[in-house]
Amino acid sequence: MKNLEMRQVYTETILALAEKDQKVVALEADLASSMGTSKLKEQLGKHYINVGIMEAEEMGAAAGLAVTGFTPFIHTFAPFATRRSFDQVFLSLGYAKNHAVIVGTDPGVTAEMNGGTHMPFEDVALMRVIPGNNIYEVSDPYQFKAILEYAHTAKGLFYIRTIRKQATSLYTGEEDFSKGYVKLKEGTAGTIFASGIMVEEALQAAVDLEEQGISVQVIDLFRIKPMNEEIVIEAAKMGPVVTAENHNVIGGLGSAVAEIVAENHPVKMKRIGVKEQFGQVGKMEYLKEVYGLKAVDISKAMSELNR
Repeated sequence: MKNLEMRQVYTETILALAEKDQKVVALEADLASSMGTSKLKEQLGKHYINVGIMEAEEMGAAAGLAVTGFTPFIHTFAPFATRRSFDQVFLSLGYAKNHAVIVGTDPGVTAEMNGGTHMPFEDVALMRVIPGNNIYEVSDPYQFKAILEYAHTAKGLFYIRTIRKQATSLYTGEEDFSKGYVKLKEGTAGTIFASGIMVEEALQAAVDLEEQGISVQVIDLFRIKPMNEEIVIEAAKMGPVVTAENHNVIGGLGSAVAEIVAENHPVKMKRIGVKEQFGQVGKMEYLKEVYGLKAVDISKAMSELNR
């Protein structure tokens, strides 16, 4: 599992779920080759629906399936799953209280060469305002599998944000993901909350900070909504907080943490993320530098808070 690309994890997990539950339906928006879901078409037959490049229709079809008792798993690129089809997601899935699982891939800088039109820094912000929506950003194959399985058995609307290709291996498959976070490193001088591709950067930042004599804890806060308020408040009581996300600093992980901190235990805090910029063409490492999403940006922020 740990050597699989995230798109392979998606395909294999959906197949496994469909073998046990004939109500599982996979919906695709002309991205079978990009996501590797051609295998689903071959094995699921009529339970695999490719709507073409019509993401709003994809959400509407999913709503119809959900109303009639099916469990739709909906995939498309993150900007099209959120920004382009927001009204259908909000009304046909959210407002109607339908059970559906939306998987938005290539978020933020992971869109790379697809450029600004395909590079969402706002998808989490949009999805957070839908009442009752569950939002996850996964960073590891085992974690992705576990969240997909949970979303299948739970009720309501789910939005799962993930890269398509190889992810950093962080977990063994034995972890408990039910609390919405995993503490990856202990520390006493502050906390770095991160999600998705920024977890790896946060861990490297923690190593760099240790060399400066600053010991921080690193927490993979992968469930962005509903966020685990207890761990955020606990972290705020310990010391400074830095958040790191592959997203706009407005409306995402950093905003969610800041809201909890401000209302419960105000503390010095900095948010690492994209600030007032659109996406652009480039390789991921280059884009991380352009948008200030590197370990050095995280460690600098925490170092300043510890002065």
